[in-house]
Amino acid sequence: MAQVPQKEFSRGLNQERALLMACLLPDHPCDPHDPLGELRSLAQTAGLEIADEWLQKRNKPEPATYIGSGKAQELGAWCKQRDIDVVIFDHDLSPSQIKNLEEAIERKVLDRSELILDIFAARARTHEARLQVELAQLEYTYPRLRAMWSHLERIVGGSPSGVGTRGPGEQQLEIDRRIVQRRKAELKRRIADVQERRQREVETRNDTHFTVGLVGYTNVGKSTLFNTLTDAGVYADDKLFATLSTRTRKWELGAGESVLLSDTVGFVRDLPHHLVASFKATLEEAVHSHLLLIVVDAAHARAREQLQTVFTVLDEIGAVDATRLILLNKIDKLDDPSDLLPLTAEFGEAVPISARTGRGLDRLVERVREIARGQVVRMTVDVALADGRSLQFIETRAKVHERHYEADHVRMIVEIGQRQLDQLRARGADVRVVDAPA
Repeated sequence: MAQVPQKEFSRGLNQERALLMACLLPDHPCDPHDPLGELRSLAQTAGLEIADEWLQKRNKPEPATYIGSGKAQELGAWCKQRDIDVVIFDHDLSPSQIKNLEEAIERKVLDRSELILDIFAARARTHEARLQVELAQLEYTYPRLRAMWSHLERIVGGSPSGVGTRGPGEQQLEIDRRIVQRRKAELKRRIADVQERRQREVETRNDTHFTVGLVGYTNVGKSTLFNTLTDAGVYADDKLFATLSTRTRKWELGAGESVLLSDTVGFVRDLPHHLVASFKATLEEAVHSHLLLIVVDAAHARAREQLQTVFTVLDEIGAVDATRLILLNKIDKLDDPSDLLPLTAEFGEAVPISARTGRGLDRLVERVREIARGQVVRMTVDVALADGRSLQFIETRAKVHERHYEADHVRMIVEIGQRQLDQLRARGADVRVVDAPA
């Protein structure tokens, strides 16, 4: 069977000398003080050596090359002079733009999405993550198949006609397209199976536990916080996308209370839409969590913009029902504590913390305990002796003051949070409230 020609993801990038290029359009969402800061971090995460950085101001992209033919020729001459191997654009480029740029610059050209895909491919460790990365790669590759076949240069206009314009090249292109489509369908089916199984697992966990999801922009310290709170020892690094797979551990809140805490993949601005779609299964914990802890790097100059990106992605994946609590992390990196005031004034319920030093974590635990309990009320309930799951739920999630056993039920005087009581009722528990405050 013919093999699909694919872009090289996670191969050949290491040790290459890269030039970073950004075209500053009026609405380009970058840091005005460091426009290439995030692209630089992405490139370094991919293992590239940053040899140079270029900026260009334009009112709108040039259709053929994005930056204009004159600038492309200038860039090509500079790359030869500086021995540059690859040019990375902080934009999504069309297949024809990449082709035209590579011809003009005579160097490999990558756009932002392809660089992110390379990082994801290098970091994917679990079977599920590999499936999702492969699907995202194929989603990226499919519209670029024509440009990836050098022997198709005779085919013009996108609709071949005339003598000599049809031949093995086009036949191979159609074969490749069919292979890609079949593989995409197979991957989507397998990912759907994983997602269905994960959703059942999440729903089961939510039925018996209060679940908390850690979400936020990439490299804001989620995994460090996860390790600090759960002693999980998962991989954490000062790099973008250090975590690609969701991990869930029990988080002990003290006083016999605990919740399940999940660490998730970090978000980033302009995340390729097919990556958002592919990783929705990985983010299932975030979609269905009772509480989302949105971690923000309080020391970052673009903290507000990063937070808005997180809100946008959460809305895209359907994580709209969970309670949200903002955590202002990395307060130990602030040069002046007063720098935190604008954020605390804007997000009054936010909790300032340092995952690295532990500052503020006691307040975080108390807030999560309050949210997990809901309003605590003292009441008398009758629970059927045959309903073992409800009995276990009350014994582990509520404070039981008295127990009186009858023939078929036990009467209990308990202090229980309103949220836990709602959970019991939602799952059809055989529990009857005998007496409760009005």
